[in-house]
Amino acid sequence: MDLIFWRHADAEEGAPDLARKLSPKGREQAARVAAWMRHHLPEGFEVLASPALRAQQTAEALKLPVKTEKKLAPGATVQAILKAADWPDHEKAVVVVGHQPDLGQAIAHLVCGEERDWRLKKGALCWIAEDGSIKAVLSPDLL
Repeated sequence: MDLIFWRHADAEEGAPDLARKLSPKGREQAARVAAWMRHHLPEGFEVLASPALRAQQTAEALKLPVKTEKKLAPGATVQAILKAADWPDHEKAVVVVGHQPDLGQAIAHLVCGEERDWRLKKGALCWIAEDGSIKAVLSPDLL
């Protein structure tokens, strides 16, 4: 299975944290990255998103069904993220829309076997192939 980590796009400031919505810039970022993904991801991929509004809005840019996964809320552990995605046993590719530093730590764990604080820009994605190698890293400002 391929696992695509997608950090939520740029969000407005404010509180409560889970209710923060995407900024106009964030909506544009999400739309650009989603368009790229629709052209490059294999058919039948699934989308999991944090319950945070900014993550939900980012995932909705794919215009596909989104499964809300409470385990992906800000502060998710690497183990919770991988379990939510059913890594490595899931049959289809999975897009996980979440937060930093959670996603960066999960990427580092899969790539180098250690939970390090790798940074993933807002709206960016990191695509991990089933063998644990990095297949793609994409920032919305490149599109």
